[in-house]
Amino acid sequence: MKGLKKASLLTLVAAVMAITAACGGNDNANEGNGNGEELEGSVIIDGSGTVYPFMAKMAEDYMINEQEGVSVEVSRAGTSAGFKKFLAEGGTDFNNASRQIKDEEKSEAEKLGIETQEMKVALDGITIVINKDNDWAKELTQQEVIDIFLESKGKKKWSDVRSEFPNEEIKTYGPNENHGTYEFMYETILGEQDLPEDINLQQDYSTLVDLVSKDKNAIGFFGYGYYASNTDKLAAVKVDFGKGPVEPTLDTIAEDGDYAQFTRPVFTYLNVNNAKEKPEVLDYAIYTMENAQDVAKDTGFAPLADEDVKASLDALNGLK
Repeated sequence: MKGLKKASLLTLVAAVMAITAACGGNDNANEGNGNGEELEGSVIIDGSGTVYPFMAKMAEDYMINEQEGVSVEVSRAGTSAGFKKFLAEGGTDFNNASRQIKDEEKSEAEKLGIETQEMKVALDGITIVINKDNDWAKELTQQEVIDIFLESKGKKKWSDVRSEFPNEEIKTYGPNENHGTYEFMYETILGEQDLPEDINLQQDYSTLVDLVSKDKNAIGFFGYGYYASNTDKLAAVKVDFGKGPVEPTLDTIAEDGDYAQFTRPVFTYLNVNNAKEKPEVLDYAIYTMENAQDVAKDTGFAPLADEDVKASLDALNGLK
């Protein structure tokens, strides 16, 4: 599920286009706008690193199977940094987000005259990851997880969490403040209380995977997808929310499921102004929701309920 970088993605698309041309074309291509019209242009997307694998796969599928004349560029500055690029003159067409838009961001959109459309695309579970050699913290209570990531609790050694745990320093890791995952951890799980002063926060999720995989005393947090694609390097903590330990999986991650306390929806936000001016942008938005369920499963996300997908599609089709 590792996200494709732009260069490799464009190379792949070029190769497939060449093969398609040699074979006389694809009968199913160019049907994304519902009337068979071939579109040209570009779609620019930035934002959440968590949502990036989902949207990179969606972009790849769209360019290969749906509209070969449209270039879809997906970057991953992080949710908050992405909103700054989205809410600007000449800004991006979409901003991927692992949290909902904030009031101050809505105000900025209004000031700039940018109409936005929220598109809920999948469900993600905040996954607590440990080193493969950690054989003592495979199961933790929700409160123990919270205490480890709270500066005020002073859990500096594993033995501070449980007396039978090793007398070794806990090394905490997570995404930095650019990411909605950090904000969800800080605001929702930790109740807006400070994380440990010495926590190692990173911009890039692959860096976090690498750091935790090399540190026996490490414990970190990020979206389920990055764990699911690195199960050979990391272990996931089973969290006891009061009814026994729950392993994060695509079956347990749900807003009303066993892993609900650590489950969150993830989004992309559409610049409606751009969608009305550029048919390829609206076409891509509709394609995203039409294929969200399948791409979610392919990229480590739990799919939405059918009624959520329908609501988004109804809103998008109303923009035509």
